[in-house]
Order: sequence, then structure tokens, then C-alpha cells
Amino acid sequence: MLRFEGGQEEGVYEATVACEAPQIRSNGEERPIHQELQLQAEEKLPLRVVVVIGALSGFAPLSIDMYLPGLPALQRHFGSSASAAQLTLTACLVGLALGQVVIGPLSDRVGRLRPMLVGVGLYVIASFACAVATSLWLFTTLRFVQGAAGAAGIVISRAMVRDLRSGAEAVRLFSMLQIVNGFFPAVAPVLGAQLLRVGSWRLIFVVLGLAGVVLFVAGALLLSETHPVTARSTGGLKATVESFVVLAKDTSFMGYALVAGFVIGAMFAYISGGSFVIENIFHLSPQVFSLIFAANAAGIVAASQISSVAAARLGPARLLSSGVWASGVGAAGLVVSVTAHFGLAGVLPSLFVAVSAVGVVMPSATALAMAEYPHIAGSASGLLGVLQFLIGAACAPLVGAFGTTSALPMAVVIAALAFLALLTRSGVALSMRATNAALKG
Repeated sequence: MLRFEGGQEEGVYEATVACEAPQIRSNGEERPIHQELQLQAEEKLPLRVVVVIGALSGFAPLSIDMYLPGLPALQRHFGSSASAAQLTLTACLVGLALGQVVIGPLSDRVGRLRPMLVGVGLYVIASFACAVATSLWLFTTLRFVQGAAGAAGIVISRAMVRDLRSGAEAVRLFSMLQIVNGFFPAVAPVLGAQLLRVGSWRLIFVVLGLAGVVLFVAGALLLSETHPVTARSTGGLKATVESFVVLAKDTSFMGYALVAGFVIGAMFAYISGGSFVIENIFHLSPQVFSLIFAANAAGIVAASQISSVAAARLGPARLLSSGVWASGVGAAGLVVSVTAHFGLAGVLPSLFVAVSAVGVVMPSATALAMAEYPHIAGSASGLLGVLQFLIGAACAPLVGAFGTTSALPMAVVIAALAFLALLTRSGVALSMRATNAALKG
């Protein structure tokens, strides 16, 4: 049984898992091995380990944000339309999504460390290949490979956290990872813009390859296996499919996953359209755009820090609701600012609120969704990731498809996704209340 306290979902619920929990005897007491591993982790978790896991979870912003200032230049280089250039972003997002749904379950069977290192190694190769791509379609294909390989770091970092923590402690650790992760969207576009001063967009992918080398070495030297052999799942593809069926039938899991997906989708709509809106509509330079982007990323870091501090007092459920409402307020402000022609004075603060909400929503939604599935944490992490990135991949080209001569398409897409997040969050809360009433009755 699992108890969630301090939120709308307060109560006791039965945990449904895909396999029987292995037991271990420690100090004369027999308990599931994942609980023993968590107890050991709570006693000591070096900061360097948190930093490395957080950095591995940052493959998405690292792969996407650094080349955003160069997206218009890439479009001009290949002589393509804005929507075709944005498809390179979509390809990366689809790769990130599908890679997670494959690598996550694999890590449940073979452990976390080996798949992570193989994925990072392939990421390095794909990044260097992107730097020498000779056509837009080849580049787009390589971006898909790069995303699929980088997915290893994202999905396995979440699974490692679930191996080591649960409940409010998991929210704290996810928030800490978000703080480390937030370093990449804050620094990556600024670095990308500066690289464009001394080279072309190709130089950006050389730097991405070198960053992958650093993460590979750090992971190999500083991380250890968090998913012991005795706790690993068996059964191959059939067991994987069964795990996904269990997760997909869990309305709470899917609700939390969709809330996170819609909020992330809104962020990707901003990522996809932001450079065109800021540079082409408001006529600011790539360097200024990178600073704006960094400021919004700093908002995610600050919100993550607030989540880390407030997790024990408020609980994951209340934190999640607060973040979803913040996303909705920011999105509504963005639509009003664009339609009322408030200019940057209205657009930038609204974007800041909407984007910063990610730092509250993601740690809470992830911890709540994965709480009941310690033995298939890789599969749960993979399904979470695939929903987030598929929603992001679907929304990214919409902004360009509806035109890049106005900020309204970006504002409408962001607002629609924020509304869906609010609607889904409300549905999950109502479902939980009904479950509580049934259990108490």
C-alpha cells in the first residue's frame, strides 16, 4: 500500500506492479530490495552523483536549446521553409520520445549503467555527424538518431532517482536534478549564440559532441549501478508490453503523465517559435534572444528550488496544482498581450511565468506518476518520456505551420496546452477523491 499525504490525493491506495518485489534481509528485518536500496541512498548521496545524474537528464535542452539561435541561419543555409527547419526539432523530439520507450524497459532488464553509456556514446557519434551533414534531410535524420541516443540519459536518470528515492524525497531529488538540468537551457542558447559569432551552426554540433564525451567519462567514472540483478525484470518483450499495459490502464499514472506532457508541450511550442518571434517579429538579435531564453531557464531553476524546499510541507499534489495554475496564468497573459499589442512588455513576463511553471510541475508529476512502480521504474520513466516528447514533437511544427509573421500562433498553442493541463489535473483530482470516498465507504 502507498500513502500520499499533504495534497488533494491524500489517502491510501493499492499499488499495482508488474512483478513481485524481491526481498532482502537487513538487520534482521526482511524488506523489498528497492526499499533497502533507498535506505542506503538516503544515508549518503554525494553531490557529484546528483550533478552527474542531473547533467544526464539534460540531454533534451542540451540537444535543442544550443542550436535555437542558429535555427534561422540553418534555414537560410539549406534554403528551406521555416516549418521544414522546425522539423529538425521535431525529429530530435521524436527520437527522444521513442528512445525512452525502448531504453527504459531495457534498463529494467539489464540495469541502468550499461544502456546509459551506450546511448551517450552513440549521441557523441550522431552529434559529430550532424556537424558535417550535406543536406537538410540527412541532417534531420541524424537529429532523430541524436535524440534517440540522448534519450538514454533522460530516461535512465529518472529511473535512477526512483531506484533511490520515493515520495517527498523523490520530489526533492527530482527538483535538484531540475536545478542542475536548468543550467543547460540557461547556458546553451547563450553559448550557441556566441559560437555563431566565430563559426557557423555546424560548430554548435561539434561542441555538442564534445559535451557528450564529457558526460560519458563522468558517468563511467562517478556513477554505479542502482538497479541490482535481483531486482531486475525478466520475460523480454512480452513482459515489457505487459508493463506498458499496466501503466496505460492506470488512470492516475496516465493523468500525471499527460499533465506533464501538456506543460512540456507548451514549453516546446515556445522553444520552436521563440527564436522566430523574438528575432523576426520583434527584431532582436540572436544574442538578445539567447539572454531572454536564459532568463526563462533561470525561472525554471528558481521554481525547481522552490519545489525542493516546499515538497515536504505542501506535498507533491499541491505543488503540482500550483504549477499547473501558474502555467495557465502565464499562457492567458501571453494571449492577452499578443492580441492587445502590449509588445515585449507583456509577452516576456507572460512567457517567463508559463515557462517557469515547468520547474514546479515536472518534479511533482514525475514523483506522483512513478510512486507505485519501483520494480518497473525504467518502463514508467520511458512512458512518461514518450508522452512528453511526442506531445512536444506534435506541437513544435504547429507554430511555424500557422505562420511566423505574428506571435499569435505560438501564444494560442501554448494557451491550448496549458488549458489541457488544467483540465487533466482537475480530472485526476476528482478521480482521486472518488477513490478515497469508495475506500472510506
